[in-house]
Amino acid sequence: MTQTIRLKLSVMMFLEFFIWGAWYVTMGTYLLKTLSFSGTESGAAYGTTALAAIVSPFFVGMVADRFFATEKVLAALHLIGAVLLYWVSTLQTFGSFYWVLLAYALCYMPTLALTNALAFHQMKDPQKEFPGIRVLGTVGWIVAGVVISALSAEPLALQFRLAAGASLALGLFAFTLPHTPPAKLGHAVSVRDVLGLDALQLMRSRSFAIFVLGSFLVCIPLQFYYAFLNPFLNEIGRTSTAVTQSLGQVSEVGFMLLMPFFFVRLGVKNMLLVGMAAWMARYLLFAFGDNHSMVWMLFLGILLHGVCYDFFFVTGQIYVDAKAPLHIRAAAQGFITFVTYGVGMFIGSYLSGWIVDQYVTPGGHDWRTIWLVPAAMAFGVLALFAAFFSGREEARAA
Repeated sequence: MTQTIRLKLSVMMFLEFFIWGAWYVTMGTYLLKTLSFSGTESGAAYGTTALAAIVSPFFVGMVADRFFATEKVLAALHLIGAVLLYWVSTLQTFGSFYWVLLAYALCYMPTLALTNALAFHQMKDPQKEFPGIRVLGTVGWIVAGVVISALSAEPLALQFRLAAGASLALGLFAFTLPHTPPAKLGHAVSVRDVLGLDALQLMRSRSFAIFVLGSFLVCIPLQFYYAFLNPFLNEIGRTSTAVTQSLGQVSEVGFMLLMPFFFVRLGVKNMLLVGMAAWMARYLLFAFGDNHSMVWMLFLGILLHGVCYDFFFVTGQIYVDAKAPLHIRAAAQGFITFVTYGVGMFIGSYLSGWIVDQYVTPGGHDWRTIWLVPAAMAFGVLALFAAFFSGREEARAA
């Protein structure tokens, strides 16, 4: 790979995640505070990305991978997305806001797979080359948080307009990316292939079945963090909340670099257990922290993001890769993505919004009780996993 191509791929990743980070973290504050949406409506808005994650494999597998060059599809989706994001910024009623945001999510979510596919196509050794390029995506998310906080845009429609500008920039930039022909040109693709249903044969293993069930269940309380941490921080009086939350991505980068160290000492099962325990711990920290003497608990809960994400989701991807035979490895990864980022987070979006609505108070919300709900849910998943995930099978997989 030439340095020019490396630079282009790095810019692509930076803009890809800057777009998402510019609105996804702070949208909850905008919806609850500025537009006066209910918690259920806000949760539904966050559910648009999960719903799109369910639908996007069909688009990528049955359309983009078969008929069109990847860079052109990427350009078209981001240019259309820029228009939709700007449109979202002008809407103030839930009905219109939800459907336009869903249309945008249906454009954006396929680009996550497309950017990876485009990058991998240019690489001779993805294991060595990809991390250094993909990390620019995390940097883009962090920079988005810094910009949003600097502009005090958490409660403003400006967040969507910044994302729209970045989407326009990436849409135009995509035309300069290396040509990447459709991966499955001339091949018939079935719904079974797209959803990775061939991986269902792995469910005969109790450990794999428990892993899939645990991954699905843990994604339900996960949405409390993404959808309602920013409104919580703003409501208790924190300032510059977007940049504060970006500390979670800094932590993610740090723990990603440390993962080989922990793998050797903990193994897959214990890594997964630590990741689940971290989700429970962070919600307890949010429940009992405050913006005064206990503010350190809020920061620690955010900094746990690296453990929460890397130790569970990244370790889980590695476990699936080790567990699945070579001929269904891609199907297995697609299946677990569909179950977690799609179905699990979709349910979590609606449930978290409904829970928030149950604890509205005259001054805002009873956040302690709200955070204790996902903490209890994460504990239940942890107990299930610890009891039934087999260490013997895990050792062979690792």
